[in-house]
Amino acid sequence: MAKRRRAKPPPPRPRPSDIWPLPRRPWGAYLLAHARVARESLRYISTHLGTTLLVWLLIGIALFLPAAFHLLETNLARAAGGWHGAAAGFSMYLPAGTDAETAAALATRFRREQGVVDVQLVTPEQALAEFRRHNDLDDVLDTLETNPLPTTIRVALGDDVAASRLTILANRARRNDAVEEVVAETTWLERLAAIRDAVERLSWLLAALVGVGAVLVAAASVRLAIESRLAEVRVLVLVGANKRFVRRPFLYLGVVYGIGGGTVAGMLVAGGLAWLEAPLMRVASSYGGGLELTGFDPMFMAALLTSGALLGVLGAVVASNQRLKGLAVA
Repeated sequence: MAKRRRAKPPPPRPRPSDIWPLPRRPWGAYLLAHARVARESLRYISTHLGTTLLVWLLIGIALFLPAAFHLLETNLARAAGGWHGAAAGFSMYLPAGTDAETAAALATRFRREQGVVDVQLVTPEQALAEFRRHNDLDDVLDTLETNPLPTTIRVALGDDVAASRLTILANRARRNDAVEEVVAETTWLERLAAIRDAVERLSWLLAALVGVGAVLVAAASVRLAIESRLAEVRVLVLVGANKRFVRRPFLYLGVVYGIGGGTVAGMLVAGGLAWLEAPLMRVASSYGGGLELTGFDPMFMAALLTSGALLGVLGAVVASNQRLKGLAVA
């Protein structure tokens, strides 16, 4: 019994570019084509200004949240580092009547400890003079018959010293018979570090979530632009235009949407910093330090605009691939 021959599949349909191959264009013509597409995208935005402003606002709000949390985390880290040198240490108060030799020997002993960068021996006379400089109580102090302030030894640790090392040295000072009291307040620094870590993780989480939202907003907006120019796209497909050529205007549109959204986000961040600077300064001064908000610089704005442009392009790619798939674009 003769075997049935399997039918050969029909040859693939030739593309117009195979029949009429396009000549290689010089770089100047290539750049001029991109400039023309960019002008068309700007013209489309100018004729749909209301929709464009709404898209910029939505993308700007989406980018504002992670950008604001990033700046907050940056300033918290800077504040922790700036106050670390003043707070990473402890003070030893010696009993009244302690002689200078005992105080000097104790200061020399802790000056040799690992991680200690500075030890200051403050006599009762120096402590009283310092108290006079920072408090307007000269009339009250003049009525005292004796100096009530004790001899103090202030021990400062390096910025890279762990909090556990501070606890060990403070406990060692408490066990010394020549020390009456040890004060080491580091709880607020530990809380600040925990808050900073939480803010950092929250900023990454928000960046992922709102990044997806920004991509969806850009994709929906570009999809509307594709639908408004669908007849033109169909003609381009019929004459043999490839996918890169067809979706190029919509990629430029996504870039403009993203850059505009990044600009709006920068304006929102600047307004938020101006609004929060005064209360944050009051909080910093209550801890005995100063706070200068940093991070909002040209590099931050460049990163914000670049992120917006990338999200806009990604949204445009998603929308164009989804819509052009049904048009059989090569």
